[in-house]
Amino acid sequence: MSSFLYLIAVILLIGWLVGVFIYSVSGLIHILLVLALITVIFRLIGGR
Repeated sequence: MSSFLYLIAVILLIGWLVGVFIYSVSGLIHILLVLALITVIFRLIGGR
């Protein structure tokens, strides 16, 4: 389960980077970043 959450976080971060450098759609970019950060924080808190 932990590797699955990291996979989701990596996919969201890649999507965020693509949005920043190619599409420049500010709302979508920030939503993806927030979702990736929530996933990483959830993994760090829940993993212990």
